[in-house]
This record gives sequence, C-alpha cells and structure tokens, in this order.
Amino acid sequence: MRLSYPETKTGPQVDDHHGEIVADPYRWLEDSDAPATVAWIQTQNTLTEAWLAAIPSRPAIAARLTELWDYPRFGVPIERGGQWFQFRNSGLQAQPVLYVMSSPEAEGRVLLDPNVLSADGTVAVVSAEPNPDGDLLAYATSSAGSDWMTWRVRGVADGEDLADLVEWSKFCKAAWRRDGSGFFYSAPERPTPGLEFEGEIRNSRVLFHRLGADPSSDEIVFAAPDEPEWLPDASVTDDGRFAVITINRGTFPESQLHVIDIEHPHGGLRPLVADFVVEAFVVANDGERFLLLTNDEAERRRIVAADLAAPERSNWIEVIAQSDDTLVGARQCGSFLVCWYLRDAHSVLRVHELAGQFVREIELPAYASLIEADAGCVSGHPDLEIVHFGVTSFTDSGSLWSHDLRSGQTRVVRRSTARFDADSYLTEQVFATSGDGTKVPIFLSRRRDVSPTGDIPVLLYGYGGFNVSLTPSFSAGAAVWMERGGVYAVANLRGGGEYGRAWYDDGRLRNKQNVFDDFCACARYFSDSGWSRPGRIAINGGSNGGLLVGACLTQHPELFGAAVPEVGVLDMLRFHKFTIGWAWTSDFGNPDDPDQYPWLRAYSPLQHVQPGVDYPATMVVTGDHDDRVVPGHSFKFAAALQADQGGDAPVLIRIETSAGHGLGKPTAKQIAERTDILTFIEGALLVSGVTATSSAT
Repeated sequence: MRLSYPETKTGPQVDDHHGEIVADPYRWLEDSDAPATVAWIQTQNTLTEAWLAAIPSRPAIAARLTELWDYPRFGVPIERGGQWFQFRNSGLQAQPVLYVMSSPEAEGRVLLDPNVLSADGTVAVVSAEPNPDGDLLAYATSSAGSDWMTWRVRGVADGEDLADLVEWSKFCKAAWRRDGSGFFYSAPERPTPGLEFEGEIRNSRVLFHRLGADPSSDEIVFAAPDEPEWLPDASVTDDGRFAVITINRGTFPESQLHVIDIEHPHGGLRPLVADFVVEAFVVANDGERFLLLTNDEAERRRIVAADLAAPERSNWIEVIAQSDDTLVGARQCGSFLVCWYLRDAHSVLRVHELAGQFVREIELPAYASLIEADAGCVSGHPDLEIVHFGVTSFTDSGSLWSHDLRSGQTRVVRRSTARFDADSYLTEQVFATSGDGTKVPIFLSRRRDVSPTGDIPVLLYGYGGFNVSLTPSFSAGAAVWMERGGVYAVANLRGGGEYGRAWYDDGRLRNKQNVFDDFCACARYFSDSGWSRPGRIAINGGSNGGLLVGACLTQHPELFGAAVPEVGVLDMLRFHKFTIGWAWTSDFGNPDDPDQYPWLRAYSPLQHVQPGVDYPATMVVTGDHDDRVVPGHSFKFAAALQADQGGDAPVLIRIETSAGHGLGKPTAKQIAERTDILTFIEGALLVSGVTATSSAT
C-alpha cells in the first residue's frame, strides 16, 4: 500500500534568531482552532486510521488490552477525622471513583463519582483533599484533559456540594485550615478570554478561599507581581499552626520557604529558606522547629532541622544524613519518620525515629516502586502508628500494603488482580555505556522464554529531564507487548532524578545532548548484545520524552525501526511562548538568550528534519486540547517529516480529540490510544511493503 499524505500548505514565515534566519513554514498550524487546522487534523486522522486498520493484529491487540485493563484498582487510602478515603476503579470505568470508609479495608460508600459528570468521561477529578475533620471534601475537576482546575466542596455525610465554586486554578492542591473554615490554593490571574489554552500563564498567586464567600473576594495570601515566573504553592503543617508557602522559579530545583502563623496571621510571612540556593521541603514540625528534606550539602538529599527563629543554613542541624541511595520523600507517621529512597531507580522504604536514628528497612519486592498518589508515596500522619502504601512493578499491576510502625509487621492488604501471569515474566537491570563512558541503567522485562536472537522486537521508553525518575510500574500496554514476544525496556537517562543533583545537571541546559546520547547508547546496547537490530527497535516517550524521541530520530534515524513521540516539545525555538512553556527554560535554556540559543538550535527536532533522509516509521501522538505542550509542536513536526521523508517508512500523526496532555484521560481513550501505538509499532517493525510519498507543498 502506497501512502499519499494530505497536502500541507507552507507559508513564508521566517524568524531572526540572533542573526540566524530560520524558516517556520508550518507556523499556521499553531492555531489549533483555525478552520484550516481543523480540516488538516481531520484528514491526518483519516489517513492514520486507514493505515492502522490495515494491520491484521489490531483487533487482537485491542481485545487483549481491554481484557488486561479490566481489573479492580485501589488507591492508597488516607485518613481524616477517623474516616478513610480511597479512589477505586472497578476496571473499565472512565474515571476512578472516590469512596469513604470506616476503615481502610471496609467496603464503604461512593462519595464522588466523576463518571456522572460527563457523557464521554472527559471530566476528571484531578485532586481531592478532605479537611482535617473528614466532614468536607475539596475536589478539583478538569475537562478534556486541560490543566485548568475548578474547585468545589462536598459534604461527606450527605454527598451534596456546597455553593462554593473556585475556577481558573492550576498546578495545586487544596490546603485546608485545621478549623475547616476554608482552604489555600494557587491560581494565576484569570486568563484572557480566547487564550485560555494557548496564552502564557504567569503571575501565579496563593489565595485563601473561605467557605461560603464569593471567590472573587478570596484573600491573596502571597503574590509577587515583580516576579511573574515565581510559582508559589501552599500547604498546612500537620498541627494546623502554619501555612507553608513554597516558591519555585519555573522548574528550577531550588525553592524558597516562608511560613504564616495561622494563629497569629498579622505577623505576616516569616522566612524559613529565604533564597533560591537549595532545594527544600517541609517534612514535619514541632512548633517552630521544622524538619526539611534538602539537597543542601547533600547531592542525594538529607533531612535537617531548622528553627524558625534562626533559619539560616549555617544553623541547620542534620537529622538524617545523606546515603548512597537517593532520598525522594519523607513523612511523619506516628512518632516516626518514614522515608522513601531510590536505589538504582527502584524503591527502598526506611523507618527512622524523629531524632533520626535508623529503625528498619521495610522489605519490598525486587525491582519495585512505591505508587505515587495525591497523598505522596506513603499515607500516614502523626496521629497514626500505621502506614499504607502501594507497590507496583513491570509485572505487578499494583498491590496495597500496610506496615505497623510499632511492631514492624508488614502485610499485603490487597494483591495484584490483573489477569496477567507474572511468574512467566522477569525483569533484570542492565547498563549501557554512553559516549562519554557514563553507565546508563536499563530495566529489561520480557517473557521468560524469550532470549536474544538478534531479531527480538524491542520497545525502548525514556524521559530524561526535569529531575523526574522513571521507576518500575505496570502498564497494560507493556504487558501486551511482552506477551506478544517483545522486550520492554525503560532507560534511566541523565536529566532524571535517579542519582541525585549531578545526574540531573548532567542532562539539562548545555548538557542536554547527554540525554539523547544516553538513549541512543541504550538502543545500540540491544544491537551490540545480540538481542535485536535497528530495524526491530522502537522508541517511545511523552512530553519531554517526546522531545527525546524527536531528537534521537532526527540525529540517528539509522538506529530505529519505529518512533512514537507523544505530546512532545519539538520546536525548541518557540516552546517558551505558550502556556507554561516559559517555566521549562530551567531544563532547556532560553532561546531568547543569545548565549543559550545555540544549545537549543543544536538539537531542536523540528529544525533538524532534512529533505531526503530515510527516517524510521514515525507516529506522532498528541491531543487537540493540550494546554501544557500545545499541539502545534506535534502538528508542525509531523508536517515537516511527511514533506521531507526520503524513505518508504510511513509518517503519521494521531490527534486525540477532547484530550490534553494526558491528565484525566478516560479509560476508553487510553485503551484506544495504546492499541494504536502498539499496532503502529508492530506494523512498522513487522509489516513490509509499506511505502510513502508526499504531496506537501
């Protein structure tokens, strides 16, 4: 079947970047709602659907994915005021449902079912926080995958919403005052009408919403109009005395901490960490003595005590020293500190006394991760001597555990329930060698009867940025891929947080190319070790991982048989001009800075698509309402690849409607998307005779 691409017009747009003239012929595709763009989306989706429909394995992949996805899932329960709250999904429900229970294992009753909020399941509950007494719930909804949040308050006893409605919030949780009178939240100034999904988002503030009050009169607790790129957020200490304002500059890993004494608010903000030099988070407090998790003098982080009366770093007292493992988070649970770490990118859980003495390590399965949840990786608080946590791996769909801090006993509350024979699979960790000699970890998972033949299909996933760590987790898509005989590999690249600050710094700003070199080294590992060959290796990643895939396929197209960049940052010369993109300059650099521009120009995927190059089969994936990484990135990259493809491999784009960056995507859309990605990869790696021509102008 010979592919003929939809005609994509070109325009005369050029930009002067510090004296370099760079053409941007597909600039018009940045306007997602323009009639011409809408028509282009429709024709591209039609082409993609026709190509995927021709792959014989698509129905079987869809059926098995649906079957494997259909299992009960239980979130980590949290306790407030003697009541327990837990998200659950019976299997194929579009969105998880929030239950309230009398105990963590009780059946309970439905408190909040987002599945009744929209006919197509595209309204999601993206945050939910009970108040300390457990009689009120603040919850935020998002529509069509947008990052915009709308807050409501529900009575726990009767399940009825109060009149409160707080709109146009973003990137925050609700932080209740202990008396239940209201909650703190973060929000920028209301966006300009018509630019809600593309315009820049700056000048974020912390506000306090008092129950029953008009949200337009919500008190501004913190604002910095002279610092539009500061991103403040609020939390309340477990004792209810202090509101903690954490301030970040974009995504830089340094933060200021300021506190407000809620009992004496007229004292104003008091600094706990007054500058942007180190990373610091409040773990717990005893009056004005705060325990902070920080990377101060500790690349892999430690815990220190800081006194509000004398908060300078020179006065900090070490409580838990840095170890060989990377400290990720900590929480006071009962009279203990429960700390979670990463050891070669898999989870380690330890218990310490409040004074810092080590008590025990809680045994976890090999190559497993703690499941991230709204409450953090561990659910507990100072009034309880028991903690709950979820555990997952590449072969464990998620089990729920509890640990008694006094007795030291651990038990599994709910076991993995996916219809997947975990015993027939194994995970090992191998290491590739990057170009500069750096050892790069790879989790390699497969069926036990699959061994190296030089021709095994490999699906290699990566991210490599923003201090984000990729750890073992269950994916129905990965499970189906392994069932069908493939190797599923996850690479832990520089730029992530797996090995502390230096590992992160080695993969950002002027060092960003290290990330792409690491990923390409991982692909070469599978060829060099006898597992596979380039034509049988597919790469995949989302968001910053989409950038990773785009950069690697344009730099080394010979290494891959297929590539799937999802919701990727692909135009590095304009990423900072939309929504929250300016905040990513901490990782990427700023193209408006003449000293930093060359870093981005050197690898920007869009600007490195060249005519006549034999690119691997590529399917670009995005959502038409993505207001984090705007879809114009994907639209322009796909158009350029289609126009310049010199080989026969297909270049497609799959554009999900009524969907965004991935937040709150309903189950049916997730299954359909993953079906198409697996179908595309399998078709690209296994099906021959597919050629492509371009009619782009």
